[in-house]
Amino acid sequence: MSALLDVQDLTVDIPVSDGELHPVRGISFSIERGETLCLVGESGCGKSLTSLAIMGLLPKRAQRTARVLRIGDLDISSASSREMAHIRGNSMAMIFQEPMTSLNPAYTIGNQLEEALIRHRRVSRAKAQERAVYLLEKVGITGAAGRLRQYPHQLSGGLRQRVMIAMALMCGPELIIADEPTTALDVTIQAQILLLLADLQREFHMGMLLITHDLGVVARVADRVAVMYAGQIVEQGTAAEVFERPLHPYTRGLMACIPIPGKTVRGGRLGSIPGLVPSLIGDMHGCAFRDRCAHATSACASYEAMRDQGDGRAYRCVMTPEETMAASMREQAA
Repeated sequence: MSALLDVQDLTVDIPVSDGELHPVRGISFSIERGETLCLVGESGCGKSLTSLAIMGLLPKRAQRTARVLRIGDLDISSASSREMAHIRGNSMAMIFQEPMTSLNPAYTIGNQLEEALIRHRRVSRAKAQERAVYLLEKVGITGAAGRLRQYPHQLSGGLRQRVMIAMALMCGPELIIADEPTTALDVTIQAQILLLLADLQREFHMGMLLITHDLGVVARVADRVAVMYAGQIVEQGTAAEVFERPLHPYTRGLMACIPIPGKTVRGGRLGSIPGLVPSLIGDMHGCAFRDRCAHATSACASYEAMRDQGDGRAYRCVMTPEETMAASMREQAA
């Protein structure tokens, strides 16, 4: 059975005053139905632009290319704006990072929920309203019928995010892309939203691409993980594999920044990754992480290939798996 979402060699280039910016460079991954893939990495590594490229929502100056870009049986690599407008909402939908800027303050919640279903499915206003009430109740909003008459500013941050989730589900898409859906929420509401997304995904058997920089979120919900750095995926694998045996130095650096109950000494120093993310303007060669890596050698200046370990496990580093594990043990002992 083919993957629900298949992305191969996705690239985004943006002309800027100093040359050409390459924020997404040869990204490849797939998502099966009912699966959650978490795309993780520091801010500015290209996660959100990857999602916008898939959705066809890039800035006008940006140029998107891909060897394969397919959702189900639909090839969206060369789809027109009109075709993408039909695909968005029907086949895939996106939950944006900040619901207050994603919801229109001039329209009621009901207007905004009903619009997608009326436009895509040509149903009556009454049917759209019925669907909106059903989904608001499904995402845990009480008094759903009355909420339809409210405006976004009348809802709390957690309720607005629930409305965004309901809006994404209005047409029953096969794929949900969630871009940092809990960043603006407090810890308690974050947990509720993550549990809600997981429950809805199982119930509707959707695929989900979850974008985050919070590895705690990844540990809770991910089936598989793709780690991004400087516009490239540097490591992929199941969540268990990546957390238990990180193969790329950047992944290990991210893991070292997380306090571990029972292991991290109270008051002790957490790990950190020295240096800065390199500029993505102009030609780039070799490992982008080499200037920040404690294990870099001269070979890193020309090495760019992914080491395929089979079963979806891969990483982009000149070191062999045995060398990476030895380095990991030294880092843990230090």
